[in-house]
Amino acid sequence: MPDHAPQPVDRQLPTDEARDLLSLVRDIVQREIAPKAAAEEEAGRFPREVFTLLSEAGLLGLAYDSEYGGGDQPYEVYLQVLEELAAARLTVGLGVSVHSLSCHALAGYGTKEQRGEHLPAMLGGGLLGAYCLSEPASGSDAASLRTKAVRDGDDWVIDGTKAWITHGGVADFYTVLARTGGEGARGVTAFLVPGDAEGLTAAAPEKKMGMKGSPTAQLHFDGVRVPDSRRIGDEGQGFAIALSALDSGRLGIAACAIGVAQAALDEALTYATERRQFGRPIADFQGLRFMLADMATQIEAGRALYLSAARLRDAGRPFAKQAAMAKLLCTDTAMKVTTDAVQVLGGYGYTADFPVERFMREAKVLQIVEGTNQIQRMVIARHLAGPETR
Repeated sequence: MPDHAPQPVDRQLPTDEARDLLSLVRDIVQREIAPKAAAEEEAGRFPREVFTLLSEAGLLGLAYDSEYGGGDQPYEVYLQVLEELAAARLTVGLGVSVHSLSCHALAGYGTKEQRGEHLPAMLGGGLLGAYCLSEPASGSDAASLRTKAVRDGDDWVIDGTKAWITHGGVADFYTVLARTGGEGARGVTAFLVPGDAEGLTAAAPEKKMGMKGSPTAQLHFDGVRVPDSRRIGDEGQGFAIALSALDSGRLGIAACAIGVAQAALDEALTYATERRQFGRPIADFQGLRFMLADMATQIEAGRALYLSAARLRDAGRPFAKQAAMAKLLCTDTAMKVTTDAVQVLGGYGYTADFPVERFMREAKVLQIVEGTNQIQRMVIARHLAGPETR
């Protein structure tokens, strides 16, 4: 292979086990994910069998405790797995991130009995999860959610609608945030709801710009009854649980964004070294060389930032500010790099014959999910200058 051809990312991994893990991931990507990605995205097909395979390979619970079926991997390793998966197909990479997010509440705040009963199947038993926080009228203002859970003896009865739910309608379980008390953040409680619960239905999936293979749907809760044993944490603790999950989830989105950006750079580099104009490869022209150099630099910067935040998390240190920074920088980078990749390919980049147009459409949603990038700027500013005065 010529030196200028795209090479696998040279990763700094902490152990031989982690290196073997990344090799396994790359093998699965090459055999099972990448060859089908374009056609299945175009057809809007959700690859459930891929998630079953990933579960069997131990890749759906990497960052969780092995006592409950997890992989005992540091977050810096888990995120690099996400990056590899997202580079092959964002539907898969983001899906693994969302699944991990949906396990966070129970793993971090559930009782020992709850964890023992549910986590093994969630982390390595073939189940797929979803996370239910957003609603039609409460997106960025998540503390204003209206879905209610009312106590009825030893049960809770949930009524309301959740929106923008990744894996909505196909998940086996949902981590649901519902209002059990008064207004605001302190009135919210978390529940673990089975995907086949009576009274739980999914609307038709949204028709989206990108990620057509990943179902995103509203969920309707009409008298859904769950036992109190499926309440996670204390009553009124749900919003704090949700924010804790999102800090980690934002790092997952950052890693996915860098995966998409890396895939776009690889396509642009391959095209630029093979396409000839005026008797030489277009990669010889300074204008394109500088674009490629900027793309690569932005990707490396984003990767370094999300890994730095992950290492803080692994060390048990505060990382919320750095997670917001990583989500902001990496997703903006993905949008810029994929747009530039389309430009490098010219007219061909605007066609579905090459994957860069898909990468550009997919990158856009990463600036929106799990807190828009405007919200990330608010979070960062609060860490720097304190809360806003009113």
